[in-house]
Amino acid sequence: MFVFVCAGCGARLTTPLSQVALPAHTHQKYGNGIQLPVLMESGTFAVDPEPWGPPWRTWEEIDPDQAAARGIYAPVYALSDGAPGAIVIAPGDTRGTLLIPEKGGGYCCGLGGADGPNMACETCGLPVASRIDDCSLWQAVWLAPNAVRRLPVDDADAAPLSWAELLAEGKGTPPFEPIIATWRSRLGLNHWWSWSPQWEAAAGRALAHLLAASEGRPVTVPDGLIAEVFQRALDALLPAGPPARRAVLAGPEQPAPDTDADILLVPIHPQTGESWTPADQAVSAYPVPLPFGVWLWLAFPEPYLPVPASGGMPDGVLRDDPPAPHPHHLFRADPGAFHRTLVRLPAVRSPWLRAILDNLTQHMRTRLF
Repeated sequence: MFVFVCAGCGARLTTPLSQVALPAHTHQKYGNGIQLPVLMESGTFAVDPEPWGPPWRTWEEIDPDQAAARGIYAPVYALSDGAPGAIVIAPGDTRGTLLIPEKGGGYCCGLGGADGPNMACETCGLPVASRIDDCSLWQAVWLAPNAVRRLPVDDADAAPLSWAELLAEGKGTPPFEPIIATWRSRLGLNHWWSWSPQWEAAAGRALAHLLAASEGRPVTVPDGLIAEVFQRALDALLPAGPPARRAVLAGPEQPAPDTDADILLVPIHPQTGESWTPADQAVSAYPVPLPFGVWLWLAFPEPYLPVPASGGMPDGVLRDDPPAPHPHHLFRADPGAFHRTLVRLPAVRSPWLRAILDNLTQHMRTRLF
């Protein structure tokens, strides 16, 4: 475990933290006026390897070769010229910091971080972090990599959990959840059931990989929830003529993928960020990454049981946990996560895939995203 201290005076700025993978929904902007929860679990931190935060340069100010050298192969609105390696933590894990009032800019309902670091070291006043809590953004604190230092707090490094241990923990991410709105409706309700924002972000990233793996051919995925999440978009974005490429779910405690499978939907280790790989090295299918919680729900869905699996309810006990309401609209992958991923895949240079990217706004209008 580690603590982060001020690079100026050495004062401690966080509680002890363990490193985990950067969540797929880290940079997601969801809806309008939505209260999103905290991004990181308490006691954890993640590192963004790419530059983050101001100053920003618009695409017109960037040489395409310079962007390609940074792993960006298609136009984006702007690129950060901030320092790479920003550290994201839960706001409750900060210590010894103060908000900087003149840096309190936001987009709507809270702090957005657009003005640069808005938190300072309480001891020496050095700007050290950005608090993000505006509506439609995941709540987080971003430690500036050039203003903090990481120090170990014990000698023993805990080994990452094995895939078997992760399965035993069973921390799946449900596909539906109540969405909380900032503004109450006239009926007094401020939430509704919808597809999980985490699922939409995960699907946006995965869909970009699926299109890159398709090589411009149709792609089929397994029936059920996987098809509900991906097939509609794949059918709309890919041609119907050539022989289809087949995507299958693969991972720990799943049947070994067929050697003729073209694409594998695999889990990402939540601590290391590494994708699961099949033991059979002969399998050369394209791996499409899914967050472990999403993959776990797809691989081992948790059915709603209206009555106990065996036996009856005890006398005098009433069951009061109805199933989560199903969303009233078809699944739509997050367009921001899709765009962010696709521009970072070299395959986007293909004219047919670049055309999909250029028409993203139109696809959003038709509610494909």
